[in-house]
Amino acid sequence: MIASDILKKILLIFIYTIAFAFKQGILQTSPQIMKTLTITRPDDWHVHVRNSAILKTVLPHTARQFARAIIMPNLKPPVTTVDQALTYRDEILAAVPMGVDFTPLMTLYLTAATTEADIKKAAESEYIHAFKLYPAGATTHSDLGVADIVAAYPLFAAMEKHQIPLLIHGEVTDADCDIFDRERMFIDRYLTNIIKHFPDLRVVLEHVTTAEAVQFVESTSTNVAATITPQHLLYNRNALFVGGIRPHHYCLPVLKREQHRLALVKAATSGNPKFFLGTDSAPHLTNLKESSCGCAGCFSAPIALELYAEAFEAANALDKLEGFASFYGADFYRLPRNTDTITLEKTSWDVAASYGDNGISITPLKANETICWQVQ
Repeated sequence: MIASDILKKILLIFIYTIAFAFKQGILQTSPQIMKTLTITRPDDWHVHVRNSAILKTVLPHTARQFARAIIMPNLKPPVTTVDQALTYRDEILAAVPMGVDFTPLMTLYLTAATTEADIKKAAESEYIHAFKLYPAGATTHSDLGVADIVAAYPLFAAMEKHQIPLLIHGEVTDADCDIFDRERMFIDRYLTNIIKHFPDLRVVLEHVTTAEAVQFVESTSTNVAATITPQHLLYNRNALFVGGIRPHHYCLPVLKREQHRLALVKAATSGNPKFFLGTDSAPHLTNLKESSCGCAGCFSAPIALELYAEAFEAANALDKLEGFASFYGADFYRLPRNTDTITLEKTSWDVAASYGDNGISITPLKANETICWQVQ
């Protein structure tokens, strides 16, 4: 009888121990394998679609997945006026495949020649949704960007007054600044003061790449948000040198250390509405990427949503993908959320080696690699 009571006590202790372990996350049940994932159709809040022949090649990939997209204005020459943006918008719409519902959201390139009247006119247009600040020399076609940030303060004041967002490529361009420190230095030197002087200005810090940027965005008001790219969620800077120089992993801001990648994953999967999807898909012809001075930019448009699903699944956070991809950006830009849906299927398939024809060849991120999600 005594032995039986002891066995019962041991069994109860074992049961309570197991239950406690599950509660604390020490033990976990095997997750059910998800076969499909249906979410509200997402938007891309930062994308480069170029123009002319390249536009016709890349735009259908974005339109296939995203209902809307914030279109970057750094063409050559850049899109600096409302009239130029409307002409570019017509070119984009002409490249949308028949039967596909896609809305380009246009932006203007901020320069030293931009006037307060330009800002007022842009704010009054239903088609213009933001101004983009490129520090001069920071990235592709940024040579006409802003060289003196402080001198642009009157323009920031006008944007604040007319309630049109400022999108920022947040890097300093000083030759003596280490390329891996450029984002952090921009926040310390410029962005902190911009937010201080213009508290009602809506600001998006584009394609954040560091733990410091995440912490900054988290610590500021709801008027400050950030986009996060798939490459910065999936790769750290080692990916640039696996088996040699990997030009298709080269983008600006450049990939950072693993600790920063983990900070970005945590932010993206946190459910914090300050962080939302922006692919920064940036196509370049393959021969220009694979050259002695390769262009900066990752072409992710053909597999963008699949890459985000891969990153969120790896973080055991697929339930957070819809908010990040479909809700938070629309809310920040004060646009209605989409009402249709899109479905991803858990299935393995090989990414194409390149996209394009008639002399156009653009190598995508993960070319010739196998990925495990696919948009139906």
